Amino acid sequence: MRRSIAVALTALVVSGCYHVNVSTGIAPGANQVQEKWAPSWIGGLVSPDPVDAAAQCGSAGVARVESRLSFLNGFVAVLTAHIFTPMEITVTCGQSGGGQDDAGDVG
Repeated sequence: MRRSIAVALTALVVSGCYHVNVSTGIAPGANQVQEKWAPSWIGGLVSPDPVDAAAQCGSAGVARVESRLSFLNGFVAVLTAHIFTPMEITVTCGQSGGGQDDAGDVG
């Protein structure tokens, strides 16, 4: 019994949160496109569908893409033996052409 509890706790700790941040070199603006439960499968081997940020970002482009596994995402992954592994994806749009942020449109 003690061993199974130790194995379960180890699995929970090892599956901890991770965070990937990709920066394109474009100055970030205020617009963001967020997907808190992007479905991926088999521990991330089958990745989520692409996030369509073109409508939100327009000609400003994408400044940063962040992908992370929150505690709650990781908890769901452990419950499903990592068959279903939801991810949180945030796309930050670049600054608009005039160099000013579009603070009014938050996705």
